[in-house]
Order: sequence, then C-alpha cells, then structure tokens
Amino acid sequence: MDEFELISRFFKNNGITRKDVNLGIGDDGAVVTIPDNCQLVVTTDTLVSGVHFFPDMDPRALGHRALAVNLSDLAAMGAEPAWISLALTLPKADIHWLEEFTAGMHEIAEYFNVQIIGGDTTQGPLTISVCAKGTVPTGKALTRSGAKNGDWIYVSGPLGDSGVAIEAQKGKHELTPRHLATVKKRFEYPSPRVAAGQVLRGLASAAIDISDGLLADLQHILDLSGVSATINVDKVPVSDVLKEALTPEEYLPYVLSYGDDYELLFTVPEDNKGMLEINLKQYGVDAVCIGQIKGSGGEIELLNNEANFEFRAKGYKHFS
Repeated sequence: MDEFELISRFFKNNGITRKDVNLGIGDDGAVVTIPDNCQLVVTTDTLVSGVHFFPDMDPRALGHRALAVNLSDLAAMGAEPAWISLALTLPKADIHWLEEFTAGMHEIAEYFNVQIIGGDTTQGPLTISVCAKGTVPTGKALTRSGAKNGDWIYVSGPLGDSGVAIEAQKGKHELTPRHLATVKKRFEYPSPRVAAGQVLRGLASAAIDISDGLLADLQHILDLSGVSATINVDKVPVSDVLKEALTPEEYLPYVLSYGDDYELLFTVPEDNKGMLEINLKQYGVDAVCIGQIKGSGGEIELLNNEANFEFRAKGYKHFS
C-alpha cells in the first residue's frame, strides 16, 4: 500500500472522535477548538529504533509507549490530554506490524480520550515522533521553576524497573522469567500519571516527569528554581521485584539515574502536603516523600539512612 492508503486504513477511520476536533486527518492541517479559559500545552517526543527501544520490540507495546511518554509530559504540566499528531517513518509498510502498532496506540488514546488529528508518514529507518496537545486552566500549568526552600520532594511511584528491564535484555542481569516479565511491562507499557498531574494543580510548586533519571530530572527543577535539595536515598520507592531480584548495590543506580520510569517528581509546600496526599490516594497514587528543598545553588545532597551517600552518575543525555 502507498502512503495515503496506509493513512486511511490505520489512522483516518480509527480511534475516537472528539467534538472539539473541527477538522482532522486528511487536510494540510488540523483545526481544533480550545475550551474557554484554557491554555494549550504542546509537547513532542521522538523515539528512534536502537536508541529508545529494541528493534524487535513488540509493535503493540511500541504503539502504547510512543503515546504514553508524551502523555507523561502533559501530566507533568497538569494538562488534560486532547489531541496528538504522529510522524511515522517506516522501513516498509508491513501490514501486520502496522495493525499491532496502531492497536496499541489507539488503545491508550481511547483510554485517555485523545484523538489522532494528523501527522506524516515517510519511508526510512524506524522513527516515531509524537506531538501531544492538551489544555490546562489559564495560569494553572505546572512548571519546573516554582520550587521554594522548605518544599517537600515527592515521587509518584517506584523507580528503576525500566532500566533493569533494558539491561537484563542486554545480558547484564539474569532475572527469573517472572521478574523479567514484570520489569519489561513497566518499560513497554508505562502508565502516564495524567490524573495525578491534574490533582497537583494548585498544590505542587514544581513538577517534571522522570524520563532521564531521578537525579537528572531533579536537577532541571533545581536549576530553573534556583534552589538545592536533599534526597534520602533510602526513602525512594523501589518495587518488590527489584528487591527480590537484585541487591541494593545493584538496583540503586537504576533507581537514581537510569530513567524511562515516567513517574512524576514534584515539590510541595508544607501547607499543601496533607491535602495532596489525600487527593492522590483517591486515584490510587501513593506518592512518597523522598527529600526537601534546601538552600540555593542547584546542589543535590544524598543521604542514605542519614549518612552521606556518594553517587556520581547523573542520568541520560543525548550527544554526551
């Protein structure tokens, strides 16, 4: 099939239809209506075969993941997802691969009430670029720049599983089939914290999603907020699977610096702690307090059971 047959079969006539989409797939651009008293939030992520995922990754999981990582960015801004554009570069038009890939993407899009409204398809090395758009009440968007001295630092869920999944598949760790299946699911089917992000509006002072690693992403908040932080390594949540499969010395590097977890990292003023924890639990999110904003200068102090903890790795950076 050619480009236009591909678009018509797998995208134009599939997925949900939102009432706020005035013109979707098939024209030079899409036209949408933004709700009154709201601002548009836009984010873009590119996934490259061999860099962001294994070339033989299950296409259904890949479709889910490609959209989920963008929805996670919207969640970190406190936005409600609405529309996505997809730029898909394929080595060939493999019908079975496309059926599975689009099924995975449409499933998560339907769950979060997101419509695919356009994009592009080209031939070349497998590359997936998603531009996700959402809305947030005017003036209520969460940013990385609002953390203040005394604020408490939270993470929305356990870290490290995705990194262990990647390295186990490379042969670095020998996991039982059950352990490997569990951590692979965290990598292949991340759960963007969309509802939690909306709960954080008006309660959190700063937020970011954990894509490059806890310390690297925390550093972004510190740099833009002009503050420093103390992190209690022993408080950072770790899944039971990692505790069963690896020693603390083995799993802590993944927990602190590997990334690909797509949990939310956020700061909360003292007065908002109680309300925030109650509201998040209503959505099944047991956020954990792992430290506090202290001082200025963008420094991170690590403590483990109240003793200084030395750790050098800071997270993933392209071109480094």
